[in-house]
Amino acid sequence: MVKSMHNLLFTPGPLTTSESVKLAMLRDAGSRDSEFISIVRRIREKLLLVAGAGSEAYEAIPLQGSGTFGIEAVLSSCVPEAGRLLVAVNGAYGRRMVDIAQRLRIPVTQLDGPEHLPIDVAEFERALAAERGITHVGLIHCETSTGIINPVEALGAAAQRVGATSIVDAMSSFGAIDLDLLKANAAFLVSSANKCLEGVPGFSFVLARRADLLSSEGIARSVVLDLPSQWRGLERDGQFRFTPPTHALLAFHQALQEFDAEGGITGRAARYAANRATLRRGMNELGFQEYLAPEHQSYIITSYRYPDARPFDFEAFYSALGVRGFTIYPGKVSGANCFRIGTIGRLFPQDFKALTVAAREVLAELGFKPGTLMRGEIQ
Repeated sequence: MVKSMHNLLFTPGPLTTSESVKLAMLRDAGSRDSEFISIVRRIREKLLLVAGAGSEAYEAIPLQGSGTFGIEAVLSSCVPEAGRLLVAVNGAYGRRMVDIAQRLRIPVTQLDGPEHLPIDVAEFERALAAERGITHVGLIHCETSTGIINPVEALGAAAQRVGATSIVDAMSSFGAIDLDLLKANAAFLVSSANKCLEGVPGFSFVLARRADLLSSEGIARSVVLDLPSQWRGLERDGQFRFTPPTHALLAFHQALQEFDAEGGITGRAARYAANRATLRRGMNELGFQEYLAPEHQSYIITSYRYPDARPFDFEAFYSALGVRGFTIYPGKVSGANCFRIGTIGRLFPQDFKALTVAAREVLAELGFKPGTLMRGEIQ
């Protein structure tokens, strides 16, 4: 069997995009052309609308690079030398924020929580009380290593009570899960083009509260990741300071139109939830066990434990699915052997039915009896 050149991506990003989003990239755009500058302006305006953030209070700032570039831009540009950061960690992406802060020599405290549970608000409040001088908190809305949703609004409100502001990683949630920026006390929210808004990789974006953005000028520890300077450049002439990802922005402009046509956050969330429900039924029938309890599981991505009926070769499972046209993701849980399946992107419930049919075939090839994967029975 020959591997497909056009696999469906059951991942948290990059993800499967529509044909029309792909087609939007089949032209070249000059970064100084008035039409392109107008597209960038409309993208910035639309991002604020998606967030429910008023343009009088927030600014949308696109940045070349992945979502991690956006996180580093905020930390390096907006936490002053006298600042102190508290990061709530229950997965790999919280740990990554800590790693970035440490590399930047920002004083940082790591509040560790179990990876299978949301961050505990009371524990977070105790950490804020114990650590004097916290000026900023780092919060992960949807922790992509498991798919868990953290109570960012309650955590942000707790931070506000002690005078700290929130930096929110909404990489895997923005555009599909509601989040009130005001309740979360979010000075900065970071997400990426190639997630729930279904664009292609190439840039991240920051939604920045204007007052906090203005107070950050002069802090930047980097030239290319200088967030206030990026904003000033866009405000001055509509242009990026350095070469923009023109094709990715053209694709994103089209993706935002399709987001509206689907009904915005409500419509997109409904499709993703239907995807997740179909996946769950199929994987349960096969006998796979989810890492998270159902009440903590989002409809963004799901971590599945390896079968324990016999030794499980994930690479063989992954490759055999890939040959059939389905790409899944390896796990990122530190304390358990898992793999992940994303339910976002331009995918529909029938795609997840097809995936689980293929998984049944592959399991049989690997010597597993579907339905008994976690009970020690083999074929």
